[in-house]
Amino acid sequence: MTLKPIRNIIFDLGGVILNINPQFTVNEFRGLGWNDFYVENKQSIAKDLFYQLEKGATSPEAFREAVREQVKSDLADTAIDQAWSAMILDIPADRVKYLEDLKKNYRIFLLSNTNEIHRIKFHKDFRKNYGYSLYDLFEHNFYSHEMGLRKPNPQIFIQALLEAGLIAEETLFIDDMIENTEAAKSAGMKVLHIRPGTLLECLPLCLENNPHP
Repeated sequence: MTLKPIRNIIFDLGGVILNINPQFTVNEFRGLGWNDFYVENKQSIAKDLFYQLEKGATSPEAFREAVREQVKSDLADTAIDQAWSAMILDIPADRVKYLEDLKKNYRIFLLSNTNEIHRIKFHKDFRKNYGYSLYDLFEHNFYSHEMGLRKPNPQIFIQALLEAGLIAEETLFIDDMIENTEAAKSAGMKVLHIRPGTLLECLPLCLENNPHP
C-alpha cells in the first residue's frame, strides 16, 4: 500500500510554536495567596477550572470570580488575567519565518487547548511583534474553548479535519504531549511528537522523509 504524502500540517501552539512556562503562572497565583493552585499529578480545583475554561464551559468572568473566592480577595480582572497569562512567553521570529515559508507548499493550521483570556494575550503580542494577525499566519485557527472540546479527546481532531476538509492520512499533527499525538493517531492522522522548543530541528527532518508531492 502506498502511503499518502503530507499535504496539511496542524500545529499545537504552546511548547511547539509559542514558548510557555506554566510555572510562572503557578508562582503568580501563589503570590496572590492561592498556595495550592497547582499540584503536579493531582486533580485540583484549579485544574477543574482551567479545563472547563479551555472547553468554553466556564466563562472568563466566572473563572475570575472563582479565583477571587479561592484567594479571599477582591482582585481586579487585570491582576487575575496577568497572573493567569504569566506562562505565555514569546513566538520566536525564526519560527514565524519558517511557518511563512512552509505555507507556500502546505496547508497549515493551528489546534490548541486554550481559553479566551490567553487567546487575547498571545494574539495581541503577535500583532505587536509582527505587524499582522496570527489568524493570517494559518489557514484556520482551531481553539478548544471555541470548539467545546479539548485534546486529547479524539473528537477534536475529527471535527478539525471535517471543518477544514482535510484527509486524515494526508495530515500531520505536531504536539509536545504524547497523549495528544496518540489521540490524533487514533483519528487516522500522521503525527510528530516533539520536545518543547524543538520544532525547527524536528519538522524539516520529518518532511524530508515524507516529501511533498
